[in-house]
Amino acid sequence: MPSKSTETAASQHQPITPYHRHASFSLDPPSKLSGMLKYWGPGLILTASVVGSGELIATTGLGAKVGYLALWLIIISCVIKVALQLVIGRYAISSGETTLQIFDSLPGPRFRVSWTVWLWLVMTIMTSFQLGAMLGGVGMVLNILMPQFSITMWALVIAGITVLLLVGGRYTSIEKISIAMVAAFTLTTIICVVLIQQTPYHYTIADLISGLKFELPSGGVAIALAVFGITGIGSSEIIYYPYWCLEKGYARAVGLPENSEIWYSRARGWIRTMNWDAFLSMIIYTVLTLAFYILGAAVLHSQGLVPEGMEMIKILSQMYTDVLGVGAFYLFLAGAFFALFSTMFVSVAAIARLTTDCFQLMDIAKIKSSADWRKWVRWLIILQPPLHFLLFAFFKTPLWMVIVGGTAQTLMLPIIVFAAMYLRYRKFDIKLMPSKFLDVLLWGSSIAILAVAVYGLLARFGISF
Repeated sequence: MPSKSTETAASQHQPITPYHRHASFSLDPPSKLSGMLKYWGPGLILTASVVGSGELIATTGLGAKVGYLALWLIIISCVIKVALQLVIGRYAISSGETTLQIFDSLPGPRFRVSWTVWLWLVMTIMTSFQLGAMLGGVGMVLNILMPQFSITMWALVIAGITVLLLVGGRYTSIEKISIAMVAAFTLTTIICVVLIQQTPYHYTIADLISGLKFELPSGGVAIALAVFGITGIGSSEIIYYPYWCLEKGYARAVGLPENSEIWYSRARGWIRTMNWDAFLSMIIYTVLTLAFYILGAAVLHSQGLVPEGMEMIKILSQMYTDVLGVGAFYLFLAGAFFALFSTMFVSVAAIARLTTDCFQLMDIAKIKSSADWRKWVRWLIILQPPLHFLLFAFFKTPLWMVIVGGTAQTLMLPIIVFAAMYLRYRKFDIKLMPSKFLDVLLWGSSIAILAVAVYGLLARFGISF
């Protein structure tokens, strides 16, 4: 543990951004799981981001449209992308570099920054549609509760509240709010899935097995492709994750690189802490994603209902009211509010940080102090929700807007595969190489991601095997 003099020195040398390390500070990692749980946080923020558009809207939409047929895709989507998250997070903790700094170091064409940074920027613009859908979904929830105000008016109000909550917030407040929202929508959804077995919409083992045949349904390819990009951790979340790990303090705790066994041991310890953070969070969002999908397949598909347009929330609510009765309508509204708002809340906070990093790499933002960094983040938080509101107000088709964002994330996944492979075989310190198990998982993940992405795109254009 650092001495008081070390901590004092660290406080006197505040980093320019939360991602910078200083030679005067390091911290020994926890050695037991109970100690690691005290540092569990980045993955929970990621879970708050994950369980929203992908799970509540796109996943239930896919279940409503094709029944149990794509259950295999949901499971694979949640599990396999974690390998990319772990490899990029591992490198970020040991090097102290952010995701966009990693992208900027990749080989290939450059114009001010690497081509991969430009692709991230394009993807982020496309995912603005997805966040507009989230804003509209929250507006629908509140309009049902208080119809005196229109959905559009409520969306505008929520845009303002989002700015107020985030504009002065730092990592700790974002983490606490995210944990509260994760707890809220986890409880409501799990209750519903358990009680569905007591209704006419109950599912059987045969139903679940029918969804494990590795088939993509005809007519559901577009939404399946988007769901693969969004469910579990999508491209956005994989890219966000190192920022939250760095802001939590994992990399600062490792300290500046030294050619000593003490430093390597400390780095491996904090990487192990990150692995547990990612693994435990994966369990939570995988269970939740499967729960949402089963609800959509069991309740909505059997009635021929697909959650689309301005009636999306009312249709989704039938998953709860048909299972638990009319009184559960408000239980659903509470869960929907937290699920949708959490995605928007975390995404706005993350995109503000990444865009600041992007502008700094492009030499647009001159970041010379922590105050400069906070100023850029603050303005980018202020600008985002109004943009999301304008997109929703113009299009007003939440499911389509989610598919636009999800497709962009799916197309970004091969770029992330390339980045992870490049780090693994070109940039990792030989003493911090991933384990053989993670290597196998990385290769399996990469092959599956590329195969599903190519298959989905070809099928969308009418090319079948």
